[in-house]
Amino acid sequence: MKKLFTSESVTEGHPDKLCDYISDSILDEYLKQDNTSRVACETVASKGLILVTGEITSKGEVDIESVVRNAIKEIGYDNSRTDIDYRTCEVLVNISKQSDDIALGVDKSLETKNGREIISEGAGDQGIMFGYACDETECFMPLPIYLAHKLAKRLTDVRKQGIIEYLRPDGKVQVTVEYEGKQPIRIDTVVVSTQHIEEIKQEKLKVDIMNEVIQRVIPSDLLDDNTKYFINPTGRFVIGGPLGDVGLTGRKIIVDTYGGYSRHGGGAFSGKDYTKVDRSASYMARFLAKNIVANGYSKKCEIQLAYAIGVAKPVSIYVDTFGTSTISEEEIIQKIQENFELTPRGIINTLNLDKPMYRQTSNYGHFGEKDLPWEKVINI
Repeated sequence: MKKLFTSESVTEGHPDKLCDYISDSILDEYLKQDNTSRVACETVASKGLILVTGEITSKGEVDIESVVRNAIKEIGYDNSRTDIDYRTCEVLVNISKQSDDIALGVDKSLETKNGREIISEGAGDQGIMFGYACDETECFMPLPIYLAHKLAKRLTDVRKQGIIEYLRPDGKVQVTVEYEGKQPIRIDTVVVSTQHIEEIKQEKLKVDIMNEVIQRVIPSDLLDDNTKYFINPTGRFVIGGPLGDVGLTGRKIIVDTYGGYSRHGGGAFSGKDYTKVDRSASYMARFLAKNIVANGYSKKCEIQLAYAIGVAKPVSIYVDTFGTSTISEEEIIQKIQENFELTPRGIINTLNLDKPMYRQTSNYGHFGEKDLPWEKVINI
């Protein structure tokens, strides 16, 4: 049976992704100065205004306004008439310290080991986190989101490298893959919407996007005469970024993960330090799922971890291999429990999460081809 599945991605100039990038840039700056920093940093972007708010407890001293303006500059926003200008926009900062009540459970959690109580770090919040992997691509990501991210990244590359010099930072893409059974066989539809300067003619834009973006990213054997292309289907995209739509940190959680191909626990990642299991346990769940598939135990794997605030060990581990496993799911759970420490401290140590590495995760997905600790393949 044939069926279609669609995933989307956005460029780093999308207003929500601008906010993710700012929040993770602030997180990295604090971690550079104090790797025990507790950061829960949210950003709002609207017409001519950036608001940074949240809770930060750190020994570091960060000039947040400078970090914000530099992040906007790096993305390429310098025109208040069409989007936002890093030089002239207003930057408001409203930061408080982490709640002492939360810190109590995170800093010290009573656990029992071999009949005696020990103190370890607890989870920074309750929640459920999912990780997923499959063998559709070499990086063990579903093909629709894999191609969507590559298209979005290529849109940014051709702009920044001057290959298509008339593009502006905001943009969105969408890829529809046709499956026969469980195997992807062709691309059914490609959608690209990209911000541009006012003077450019749509006919030229469509030719350039087709030649320099779509055909440079999607393998030709996946395209055919029936593939449909929608390039700037509204016919005009001049006003973009925070001028066209308010941006918020953490509003692109499906883009950040598996493009809807796998379930999502609901928690966002960007702006949160490594003690927040919304982020760290999602990374760990991906690490586990990827290595289950990479080691040949299944062709697809989805893992759920669940935590209670202030409690170190997960309250549950769930594995679903969708009938593709070479060993039982009970054996897979046993391998996970025998080989991995799933407390917050165990995850931090396994993945070296107390390093300033998060800025690079905020765009084009937290999973896939990036050289990050949770993407490494090991023998288990």
